[in-house]
Amino acid sequence: MTTTELQSSSGTDRSRKRQRPIARAAAGAPSTWVVLIKIISLGVLDAVVIYAAFILALNEDWVLAAVALVAATLINWIYIRRGSLPAKYLIPGTVFLLIFQMYAIVYSGYVAFTNYGDGHIGSKEAAVEALINKSLTRVPDSPAYPMVVVEQFGQLSFLVTDPDGEALIGGEDRPLQPADADLEGDRAVAVEGYTTLDFAGVLAEQEQLAAMSVPLTDDPNDGALRTPDGSQAFVYSAKMQYDETADAFIDTATGKIYEDTGDGAFVAADGTQLMPGWKIDVGFENFVRAFTEESIRGPLIAVVLWTFVFAGFTVAATFAVGVFLALILNDWRLRFRRTFRVLVILPYAFPVFLSALIWSGMLNPQFGFINQVLFGGAQIPWLTDPILAKFSILMVSLWLGYPYMFLVATGALQSIPEELVEAAKVDGAGPWAVFRRIKLPLLMVSMAPLLIASFAFNFNNFNLIYMLTRGGPQDITTDMNVGATDILITLVYKVAFGETGGRDFGLASAFSIIIFVLVAVISVISFRRTKTLEELN
Repeated sequence: MTTTELQSSSGTDRSRKRQRPIARAAAGAPSTWVVLIKIISLGVLDAVVIYAAFILALNEDWVLAAVALVAATLINWIYIRRGSLPAKYLIPGTVFLLIFQMYAIVYSGYVAFTNYGDGHIGSKEAAVEALINKSLTRVPDSPAYPMVVVEQFGQLSFLVTDPDGEALIGGEDRPLQPADADLEGDRAVAVEGYTTLDFAGVLAEQEQLAAMSVPLTDDPNDGALRTPDGSQAFVYSAKMQYDETADAFIDTATGKIYEDTGDGAFVAADGTQLMPGWKIDVGFENFVRAFTEESIRGPLIAVVLWTFVFAGFTVAATFAVGVFLALILNDWRLRFRRTFRVLVILPYAFPVFLSALIWSGMLNPQFGFINQVLFGGAQIPWLTDPILAKFSILMVSLWLGYPYMFLVATGALQSIPEELVEAAKVDGAGPWAVFRRIKLPLLMVSMAPLLIASFAFNFNNFNLIYMLTRGGPQDITTDMNVGATDILITLVYKVAFGETGGRDFGLASAFSIIIFVLVAVISVISFRRTKTLEELN
C-alpha cells in the first residue's frame, strides 16, 4: 500500500471516529457520561431506599417498607430501559408530590380520626413500659452491682458484675444477658465488640445514664438496674405492677387497679388515668367534640366568623384600593406615573413576616411610632384591645395586599381594547358608566379567579396574624388557648403546638379538614358563578 493510500485510510478512520458520537446521538443512544451519571444516581437512590426500608422493617412498618422497595424498583426499571421518555421526566415531580403533598394530606386526615397528642403518642406496649419505668423506686436493701459503661454503634450498655461474680450486659429495652467479659480482680471491665467509656466519657453521657433503666429480665415487673454515677448500679422495683392476663395495672402501695377501658389509657374506677396512654382510633370523636363541647364550640364559631370577616374584607378592600390606584396611574395624562407606580408596590417588595413585625413595633402602645408621633404620645392599645386588634389586623392586611391587586389590575386594564372605551364615550357614557359597564366586567374576567385564590390565601394567612398579634389578646372566657384575632389556621397551630396547654394533634387535624372543606366549598361555588363572566370574552 502506497503512502497516499495509507494517509487516505488514516483520514477515513479519523472521520469515522468523529462521526460515531454523531450517529449515536442521532440514534438516541446515550453517551458514556450520561450512562455513568445515571448508574451513580440510581445507586445512591437504591442505597437510601434500602436503608430506609431496613429501618422501617425494624420498626415493623412493613407496608411502607414494601412501598418504598416497589417504588425504587419501578424507578430503576423506567430509567434503565430505553424509551418511556415522558415517564422519565414525570417521575421526579410525581415522587416529590407524593412525599411532600399527598402523604402529608393523607396522614393529617388519618390523625384527625385518632387521639394522637400529649400522653397518646406511642403504642400500648411503649406506654406499659413507660409507666413501669416511671414508678421505679430503689429497693432499700439492694446490693451494689459494680459496673462500667460500654458503647456499641452509638448505644450505651451496662456491663455489671452481680453479687455472685457473674458478668452481665444489658441496655435500654435490652434485659441483662450473660457476657464473656474481661475481669480485673472480681469486676468485669470490658467485653469484646464494645468500647468501655473512661471517666470523661461517662461524664459526657451523665444525663443519658441517669435516665437509663436496664431490665433485670424479660418481665419488666421484675425491676431494673439504674446507676447514679456510672460506677455502681442498684436494683429498682416498680410500684406499678402490670398484670398481662387482666390487662391492668395494680398500684402495690394503695391496691388501686387501673384497667384498659378502650380510651387509650389505663383508668381506675374513680376515673383517674395513668399517663402516658397510647394512640388509638376514635372515629369521628374529634369532629363531635368540635361541634358539641361548649368549651370548643363557642371559641370555634367565633374564630370561624372572624376568619370569614378577615378574608372577605381583605379581598374586597385590597381589590377596591388596587383597582382605584390602577385606574388613576393608568391615565397617560398623569405626570411621574412610573415613579408613583414604584412607590405603590413597595409594600409588596418586603416579606410579609418582616412587614408584620415592623407594624407590630409601630403599633406598640408605649413606644410605637403611631402613638408617639401621629397621636402625640397617646396610649392607644392597638394590639391588646380585642376590637382595636382586629381593626389593626385589617388595616395592615390592606397595606400588604393592595400592591398585588394593583399590579394585576394594571395589566388587566392595559389589555382592554381602547376602542370599547372610545365607543362608550361616543355613545355619551360618563367615566363612572364606562368603568361600571365596560372596564369592571372585563376586569372581573381576568381577576375573578385571582380573587378566589386570594380569599383562600387569606383564609390561611398564618404569617400576618401570628407575627402581628399571635392571635391575641387572649380570650379569658374559655379554657381553650384562643385569642380575639385568631383565625382557623392559627387556632390549628395553637391546638397542635400550643404554648400553653397540651398538644392535641387529632383535634388540630380535624380543624384542618374543616378548613379544607370550607375553602373547597367556597371555591367551587365561586368558580361556578364566575363561569357567567366567560361570555364576556
